[in-house]
Amino acid sequence: MTLPYHLLDGPVGGRPIILGPSLGTSLRVWEPQVAALARRHRVLRYDLPGHGGSAPASVTGVADLAELVLRLADHHGWDRFHYAGISLGGAVGAHLALHHPGRIRTLTLVCSSARFGEPEGWRERAALVRTRGTAPLLEATAARWFAGEPVPALLDDLAAADPESYAACCDALAGYDLRAGLPKIGAPALVIAGRADPATPPAHARELADGLPDATLVELPRAAHLANVDRPEPVTAALDTHLGRATGMEVRRAVLGDEHVDRAVARTTPFTRDFQDLITRYAWGEIWTRPGLDLRTRSCVTLTALVARGHTEELALHVRGALRNGLTPDEIGEVLLQSAVYCGVPAANAAFAVAQRVLREVQEEGR
Repeated sequence: MTLPYHLLDGPVGGRPIILGPSLGTSLRVWEPQVAALARRHRVLRYDLPGHGGSAPASVTGVADLAELVLRLADHHGWDRFHYAGISLGGAVGAHLALHHPGRIRTLTLVCSSARFGEPEGWRERAALVRTRGTAPLLEATAARWFAGEPVPALLDDLAAADPESYAACCDALAGYDLRAGLPKIGAPALVIAGRADPATPPAHARELADGLPDATLVELPRAAHLANVDRPEPVTAALDTHLGRATGMEVRRAVLGDEHVDRAVARTTPFTRDFQDLITRYAWGEIWTRPGLDLRTRSCVTLTALVARGHTEELALHVRGALRNGLTPDEIGEVLLQSAVYCGVPAANAAFAVAQRVLREVQEEGR
């Protein structure tokens, strides 16, 4: 089976995110979000079988669509990736998060569901499309998809979809029920609902958010089933915040260690919660994850800045972080030596004392 048609945007070194489309649309349904996401992420958008640029393919369930996504990720060498999907595209992501949890960094479900209504309705739609194509669906679909002005290009995608492939996706939705599996999904999740969505009303999103262990729910007024098209700015902002917070926590743990981060989280109070969120989302999620510098280089910069400001307690923390990021003790010493020239000998002297203590502790811990 050939790979689905897909497009890549963003820096090659950016963290990968895969965007899944809704039934009847193409990858251009995500165009309102691509530019913002591609600033820091490697963005992959794909077409469902028989939709957009993808060739028709045999599909018997959501698991088959999820397998196509995994083949795309493997093709590009992505062991782990963020995933966001609209409606059926969201169901694909939820299936991946449940059955392949090691592959999914974060999950975003836009106007999706754990069960898309009674199976009989989907089977009836599949039979209609197999007989008459997608043309009879256009008028009713426009009312479901858009709370505001319809987007002709997306309706053209529906009109051009391969009838058998569209019908097979309907059959896949008829057999989809992930309600019992929601508590087993550990990926940080963002659930977005359109309050004017007649296809998956907000009650579907609330069921997802209540069932998922780590979920944030956002409900948007004046948004129908393609909420990211009706309300692009708030959807983009919510997705950007979600990715930054989750990725930031991942990088924060990788650099500073689980023990330190767990202590910081345990000490969080209502008074300090927003500050902790700022650190995680902005410092670690937006700055440390930028593709322009690798983590080794960022550690060098951070050590120098901490020497300059005399922040010795924070310096001790980041000496350990520098070791995790691949610097050797000799390289850390070179950073501190150069900082003596530009930050002052007394500052460097204090820094050497702190670093020597930390390096000795690390050595003793390794025995």
